[in-house]
Amino acid sequence: MKTIHPKITEVLTETFKVPAAEILPESTMDSLEMDSLAVAEFAVIIKETLGVDADSEKLYKDATLADVSAFIDAAVGGDATVGGAAAGATVPVSNTR
Repeated sequence: MKTIHPKITEVLTETFKVPAAEILPESTMDSLEMDSLAVAEFAVIIKETLGVDADSEKLYKDATLADVSAFIDAAVGGDATVGGAAAGATVPVSNTR
């Protein structure tokens, strides 16, 4: 998370104008008031800048930024597991909203 969180913070503050003070590991896309279109755009930016296929399905609204960072770290670093799941596994999708 140490290497990915600053990039996530940069994207959220510069592109989506989220105040940096609100970008915490426990924050969710929903708590940052990111609607589904913003989440989809965020996923495209992550793919373009980091080469990680983190589509909006993987960046579900209930995931914390720590969860998102861990997923991206695993994809970039090729770690074997993320929270007990195999790297490259689909992050569960929330059906809320």
